[in-house]
Amino acid sequence: MPDGVISYPGETAEMSERPRDEMADYVGTGLLTGKRALITGGDSGIGRAVAVAFAKEGADVAIAYLSELDDAAHTVSLVEAAGRQALSLEGDLADPAHCSSVVEETVAGLGGLDIVVNNVAFQSPVSDLTEISDEQWRRTFAVNIDSFFHVTKAALAHLPDGAAIINTGSINGLRGNKSLIDYSATKGAVIALTYSLAQSLAERNIRVNCVAPGPVWTPLIPATMPAEKVESFGEQVPMGRAAQPDEIAPSYVFFAAGRLSSYYSGEVLTPIGGETLPG
Repeated sequence: MPDGVISYPGETAEMSERPRDEMADYVGTGLLTGKRALITGGDSGIGRAVAVAFAKEGADVAIAYLSELDDAAHTVSLVEAAGRQALSLEGDLADPAHCSSVVEETVAGLGGLDIVVNNVAFQSPVSDLTEISDEQWRRTFAVNIDSFFHVTKAALAHLPDGAAIINTGSINGLRGNKSLIDYSATKGAVIALTYSLAQSLAERNIRVNCVAPGPVWTPLIPATMPAEKVESFGEQVPMGRAAQPDEIAPSYVFFAAGRLSSYYSGEVLTPIGGETLPG
């Protein structure tokens, strides 16, 4: 890890400025009543905000996370405070067997599975390609794209026709990033996987979409970036700041709720703070 950063995966309590990730002002309207959702990387940041938003819309939620018990426990408490059932599933999603396990535990614990959110991610900035070790390259791919494949593959045996799969991409998967080379490559793969699965699963009316945010203030940022970059994180976008997770989570509600997005599949939604993309 770079000097002056929190150890990966990072914990909300260690952040000097806490993110807004509890959807405190969000009022649900029953868009996901009776649904069961699995969210990887669901203990903090975007994953936490999505878990709470889904719960407030009526869904029971399972979160898969690496090791930050306090964050996971807090997310569970927020889901339960919204009146919904919550499961927390600890373990390393770089392990294909664990990916299958979290799906099976979700189905057993919640009684089924209707929504999959592939959100877990790892990054480690470098100044040059040659700084990326073989181990880092494989770790980044194992977490950021291999887990999406393994979780989705296991879930397909349980998802009903009409279900929803939502993948977390990144602006870096659309334009690259010179200091996040391996991360950007995986996020480009996430977008291509989204396009391909949307076509593959169209006959089952399983909608597959992607949310590809710009800079978002989550524990991953101070856990993986030098202090000087953290200080100015997000200032480059036209809005002049990073997004809060609470601002990103409604995009996932949109894609999860058939009432809102029944004609959307293979789409990439990019909340990027006022930037415009070519094409």
